Amino acid sequence: MLATLVITSSSVCATDIEPRSYSNIPVGVNFLLAGYAYTKGNVTFAPSVPIENGKMEIHSSFLAYVRSLDLWGKSGKVDIILPQAWLSGQADVLRQQKSREISGFADPLFRLYLNLYGAPALSMKEFARYRQDTIIGASLAVSPPGGQYDPQKLVNIGTNRWTIKPEIGLSKAWGPLIGEFAAGVFVFTDNDQPFLAKTQEQAPLYNFQGHLIYSFGSGIWGALDANYYTGGRVTRDDKTADNLQQNWRVGATLSFPLNQQNSIKISGNTVVHARTDSFFDTIGITWQYRWGEGL
Repeated sequence: MLATLVITSSSVCATDIEPRSYSNIPVGVNFLLAGYAYTKGNVTFAPSVPIENGKMEIHSSFLAYVRSLDLWGKSGKVDIILPQAWLSGQADVLRQQKSREISGFADPLFRLYLNLYGAPALSMKEFARYRQDTIIGASLAVSPPGGQYDPQKLVNIGTNRWTIKPEIGLSKAWGPLIGEFAAGVFVFTDNDQPFLAKTQEQAPLYNFQGHLIYSFGSGIWGALDANYYTGGRVTRDDKTADNLQQNWRVGATLSFPLNQQNSIKISGNTVVHARTDSFFDTIGITWQYRWGEGL
């Protein structure tokens, strides 16, 4: 028997590692994004489940729409993300190797950003004179249970629950160098149809990420990324597992334009410390097309 394996977006849930989330952009600009990511690594399970040596490979893709907004004179944006995943995995179950392959849509994601300080809402013409100093912002992400899920199956892509993540971010510029830090918490509703159980709860998962971003000019920028998350202990039918997460990931991002409206972003990250021994690597590529007033 395999425990439910949950995959969302282009990586494992609660491992956000996205630079420039709190940068300022002109009002009224639209972005269409399409991306692909490949993830490979180890999976750990609760000690109460007779499973060892879990390994997985995930091919995931997403389609997203982003629009910049004027929110009471402050800049903001809204994201709509539709992910899909193809997963294959294997593990030793009661000392017998079992495998499974599955594909389908993951839970969608809706996210709203608001820059509270240092990033006023500007038109394209006004934005040409803008120079960043310090930005303080906040965001709220909501992920409803819209992905593939079957409580009778051993592996699922969707979560069969709601996930809500409030976050606060700080971005500070020193010429072409930007330091960015964000702190947030994932809050989960209960899964009332878990595999081989009546209820499954998960404690809040606290997420911290930091980035050093450097602009090389001509629209080219790179970033060094770090992510730490802790918490998220799972309780199944009133039995709490010893699966407290205390994990570190590091990575890098490079973005460059193809022309005025198209750009490519390449990223990669790896787990460097994991209390639960969940070590995995992810590489991805994203194409972005933008349009709007003044472009």
